[in-house]
Amino acid sequence: MIHLMQEAEDDWWEVEALFDLCFAPGREALSSYRLRDGVPPIANLCVVARDDDGTLAGAIRNWPVRVGGKWSLLLGPVAVHPTHQGEGLGAALMFRVLETAKEGKWSRVMLVGDLPYYSRFGFRKLEGVIMPPPTNPERVLGLPLRPGAWAGVKGRVMRPDDPEA
Repeated sequence: MIHLMQEAEDDWWEVEALFDLCFAPGREALSSYRLRDGVPPIANLCVVARDDDGTLAGAIRNWPVRVGGKWSLLLGPVAVHPTHQGEGLGAALMFRVLETAKEGKWSRVMLVGDLPYYSRFGFRKLEGVIMPPPTNPERVLGLPLRPGAWAGVKGRVMRPDDPEA
């Protein structure tokens, strides 16, 4: 059985090792990492999945960003250990954090990913939302957590501490 729980401070390096295992070397060179570097993630939206033995099976994190002066969540990374892929664990992690975010103060969430996968959660391509280069604009996706939350929200995705945000 898999148990979902908020990521604890002691989980940080184990989660990082899972991300290293699941993603290509150099993942931290991606533009989304420039938005995350030195910015604390949203603690209650960072979730780990562990099996009955306590082994890490998956993890997801969320970060605050600003788009056109409006707050948004930047979802990701999300990873599932290869021994647990195909079990629906990635979807369970996604649904957990999206529901928690919706229950909280968040109105919108975005990510960089594959539309065919993320559309099943309601994500759509965001028009006019610009991630730092070299992000492919076709992969910039968003989901409103409240009706109309993405309406009129355009511009560069910026760190929350950017003075221009």
